[in-house]
Amino acid sequence: MGILSKLFKTNNTSIQMEPRKSLYDENSVYFAVIDTETTWSDEVMSIGIVIADASTNKPIGGQYYIISPTYRKGGMYSGVLNILKTQNTITNSRRNVLADIKSLLSEYHIEKILAYNAKFDFNHLPELRNYEWCDIMRLAAYRQYNSSIPTRVECCKTGRIKKGYGVEPIYQMLSGDRKYREIHNAFTDAVDELKIVEMLGHDISTYEIGRI
Repeated sequence: MGILSKLFKTNNTSIQMEPRKSLYDENSVYFAVIDTETTWSDEVMSIGIVIADASTNKPIGGQYYIISPTYRKGGMYSGVLNILKTQNTITNSRRNVLADIKSLLSEYHIEKILAYNAKFDFNHLPELRNYEWCDIMRLAAYRQYNSSIPTRVECCKTGRIKKGYGVEPIYQMLSGDRKYREIHNAFTDAVDELKIVEMLGHDISTYEIGRI
């Protein structure tokens, strides 16, 4: 099992992944951001996981997985399945991939997993239900937690934007970069979702309101 060893750049985010070695610091708290992509038949074909330092909300490591043989069934975003270099991707059975993810989470003593629209990933990864799952969208889509939401944008009484609160429009809103496009690769999307957490600027404990 190896953490990505190259510098990957998504639309606006650079993430430096060190060669596989424990970067765990007992004085730090870590959390993970996970994203999944599915086949046309709604089976998980890839998983991206980024490990972050809770004191900075910045990435310190991560891993990209392709589920075999499921990925061969194809999906809406199969075209970007292999955009990361082969040596930085683990392709294996679902059972082995999930065992590897649990090992990575254990290495950093991680209890909390964040995801954007977390119910989707939570429901597709029952093997990880013993962790604390929180929804990034529960903060990102609400005016009281996202000061970048323009006053002209219509919101519900709860403060949630009525429409346009997916990863792409929220990232554009927070970053000011209207050219940003979501790639729909599980790893690069996880990196971008962590960037949303960083740009929102809330302590990790605030995400308890989005607990699944």
